[in-house]
Amino acid sequence: MTSTDSTTAARAHARAQAAAAALPGPELPAGIDPATVVLRDRIPAGGYLTRVLGRGTRIRLTDPTGAACAHLLLLRAEAPWERLNVADTLKVPWQAYLGTGHPLLSDQGRVLATVLADTSGHHDALCGPTPEVRQALRLGAAKHGLAPADVGPTLSFFRGVRVDADGGLVSTGSAEPGAALDLLIHLPVTLLLASGGHPLDERPAAELDVVAWAAPDDLALQPNPDPEYLRAVDNTEAAWTAARNQGVPA
Repeated sequence: MTSTDSTTAARAHARAQAAAAALPGPELPAGIDPATVVLRDRIPAGGYLTRVLGRGTRIRLTDPTGAACAHLLLLRAEAPWERLNVADTLKVPWQAYLGTGHPLLSDQGRVLATVLADTSGHHDALCGPTPEVRQALRLGAAKHGLAPADVGPTLSFFRGVRVDADGGLVSTGSAEPGAALDLLIHLPVTLLLASGGHPLDERPAAELDVVAWAAPDDLALQPNPDPEYLRAVDNTEAAWTAARNQGVPA
């Protein structure tokens, strides 16, 4: 056992513990300039991550083992009373199942993020998190001065749920290892992300890879031609222009 009977020995012990606990980070996506990366982390099972991300950030969530479950909540960074509204995220696009082109809408009808790419197809916007995951998200929220009540309904990625013919919710499992989902951030947000189990899937949680990089040119993309999406984007751009004119930092 390492001695801790002096400050020098205690420091050496603490640093050794930190090194042993270090997790390997995820690989960068092909073609991404490392200088643009703002977040690169591997969240262990049961862990959480929180970060403030700017407009034009692209986030890639990856399920390295085929057993991850990413629970996500977004709040507008400069106005946290505006946050992800799961009901509108399903109602406005007329689609209960998340996939490429799907907007993640706030309670003000603005786009906080858009799904730009998805190789999983196994996601859930209907069940919400387990109590353990909700507690992890609350811990992350507290780091931004937010209260437990600020952690509302969330989205889950990489473990699918479908509604069967009689209205029951049925788990559809996961995709193959390496499945990924990309989100584009439209307004500065506080990201709350937890790696944990799913209420309808008994498998234990697995690690989750997260990489985010500056991709402002992606804001010019039009991944969804539906009028409801375009109207929400217009609302978002108007809000962003107004915020910038008032001197709100990016």
